[in-house]
Amino acid sequence: MPKVEVYSSAFCPFCYRAKKLLKDKGVAFEEIDVMMNPSRKAEMVERAGGRTSVPQIFVDGDYLGDCDGIHALDARGELDGRLAGANAG
Repeated sequence: MPKVEVYSSAFCPFCYRAKKLLKDKGVAFEEIDVMMNPSRKAEMVERAGGRTSVPQIFVDGDYLGDCDGIHALDARGELDGRLAGANAG
């Protein structure tokens, strides 16, 4: 089962939207709060190619995108394939 990681912060509406999309698809994910763990923000920026905004989402260590990115993948019918095997069930 692929490992899905979501770097996020509290009270972020984009983080909420991205996590809701994943939850609605039944995808289990690890949430990494960069506000509560500031050292993890530098890790996120490095992994996300310099992107500093949250959320940033990874599947098996590969960059998937931010909130707009995963919603665009979903609209094109590509998100489920990228998340294949990541379902909690």
